[in-house]
Amino acid sequence: MSINLTENAADHVKKMLEQRQHGIGLRLGTKKSGCTGFAYVVDYADTVEENDRVFDSRGIKVVVDTRSLPMLDGLTLDFVRENVLNEGFEFINPNVKEQCGCGESFNV
Repeated sequence: MSINLTENAADHVKKMLEQRQHGIGLRLGTKKSGCTGFAYVVDYADTVEENDRVFDSRGIKVVVDTRSLPMLDGLTLDFVRENVLNEGFEFINPNVKEQCGCGESFNV
């Protein structure tokens, strides 16, 4: 099982955690949503719960609930910046079999 951050993603998360001044890392998960089934959930991780797995990638703790883990195993998270107004996380997920046209939801 693995979750990986690119250097750009790790740098962005470090910067956001420093600005926030608390938190232990990044929380990733999934929820039922959209036309193809699931959407990614990204948040700060303030705690580790009983049903969480913790990965370390480039010095960042990545917390994933065990329910979401099968859909996120092998995921690489990148942070891309096209310009000042268009930036965000990009999910490179080897488990995705289908994705909606707008890229907001996926199916495994």
